[in-house]
Amino acid sequence: MEHILAANGVVKQFAGHTALDNVSLTIPTNCIYGLLGPNGAGKTTLIRIINQITHPDKGEVLFEGAPLMPEHIAQIGYLPEERGLYKSMRVGEQALYLAQLKGLSKAEATKRLKYWFERLEIGDWWNKKIQELSKGMAQKIQFVVTVLHQPKLLIFDEPFSGFDPINANRIKDEILELKKQGTSIIFSTHRMESVEELCDHITLLNKSKKVLDGRLKDIKQAYKNNIYQVGLQVSNANKISAEAILNGFDYAGLEILPEENQINCNIQLPSAETSTLLNALSAKGNINYFEEKIPSVNEIFIKAVEENH
Repeated sequence: MEHILAANGVVKQFAGHTALDNVSLTIPTNCIYGLLGPNGAGKTTLIRIINQITHPDKGEVLFEGAPLMPEHIAQIGYLPEERGLYKSMRVGEQALYLAQLKGLSKAEATKRLKYWFERLEIGDWWNKKIQELSKGMAQKIQFVVTVLHQPKLLIFDEPFSGFDPINANRIKDEILELKKQGTSIIFSTHRMESVEELCDHITLLNKSKKVLDGRLKDIKQAYKNNIYQVGLQVSNANKISAEAILNGFDYAGLEILPEENQINCNIQLPSAETSTLLNALSAKGNINYFEEKIPSVNEIFIKAVEENH
């Protein structure tokens, strides 16, 4: 199956408010799919529909080409932004209970939990109560019980919330390993640097509508605007000489390094033609670096939302 999940023309309203307005998207098998958008864009509503917590008013959701049905829940793992562990229960007891709700036998659940507890170095937490753990420690437990039944589709909503940088990086590596093993992943976050690191595809929702969709590398190419990062070494790098040298260019982000006799800046061209710029710059100094500036996901996010607004 080329796609694990597809939403076709999904509409959802709550008391006259449209949460999703004719949203369609297709999530390829074995990829990390970024579901992005400002607060209130409709991301959580779509996730709740996929988890069958609620149902669309119009449209359909397909799982591996078939209409989404209750039995598909066993093939989905969901890590919500608002964590749902019982604070007074002990870690091991709770993990076993949640694993059995997902259809695992106690023996199989115990075996898999032992593997994950050793892998994440949390074996001595088994008899602790959730309320005795820090937010990041509890988050590790939540991650384990989400992936334990080895679902085909995982949904992570702000999975790094509460983690220090070391543990965030560790869970990131685990997510990449799950993808390597064939799992499809929906990844919802406001941390655009994580999207850059992890996602193959993204969809951007805004005000209940889809405003952007596709492979991340294709979207980044589409949002290029002929800006080039330039490092020019000259005989006397100061503000006056820099302004004289760059006169006539549409430049920004000027940085002057007098001790290195270097001028750094971004130059925007009216077209993709670079030979004229290179010739003009080489006549004024030595070009130490010259590369096209590819927009970040954060820049694309802001631009797309502003255009949609």
